[in-house]
Amino acid sequence: MRSDTIHVTNGGAGFGKALEQAERVAAFKDLTEKSAMHLRLLTEEMMGIMHALTGEKEADFWIDDEEGVFSLHLTAKAEMDSEMRKKLLAVSQSGKNAARGVTGKLRDLFERFMAPGDMSVGQSLAAGFCCDNIDLEFGMMHFMPDDYWSLRRYSASLERASEPDENWDELERSVVANLADDVRIGIKGRDVEIIIIKRF
Repeated sequence: MRSDTIHVTNGGAGFGKALEQAERVAAFKDLTEKSAMHLRLLTEEMMGIMHALTGEKEADFWIDDEEGVFSLHLTAKAEMDSEMRKKLLAVSQSGKNAARGVTGKLRDLFERFMAPGDMSVGQSLAAGFCCDNIDLEFGMMHFMPDDYWSLRRYSASLERASEPDENWDELERSVVANLADDVRIGIKGRDVEIIIIKRF
């Protein structure tokens, strides 16, 4: 089943309708009160990511479900060019991204994907989300169509690390990381999409 598509902007338009959509889906699929609350919280997290995007951004939101696996989709057009991205990064003294927390980094990564001209191996993931070396298991170093970045794979890479670091601490505190089974961000054509996956 696919829900209705809700058009949202980072100015907040459509956010209320997106939350109502999550509640309607939960009711239609007869989810428990706890599961319905989790679906709403994940929708709120996704709207939070949308709200934090720079400039004027628009996207489409909908929910798919298949055999108890729910996918929350947020799809936008890749409009920001590499020069705009450089100007944004230059605001920080170091010239690097200053996103904090998992949701902030997801927002940053989603925004980076809107600037495919700025995508290169070593610059590809949000600061603190990956080392600069190529990790084939990590997925999408070259940002080809149908490739994507995955929170689950990122989490697994942190687990394999020799020592815990602040990224692991952030992951443990994150609402979306604790509730979602996976978060995927990728590019297909000119569409940039973030998908939050949750099995109930």
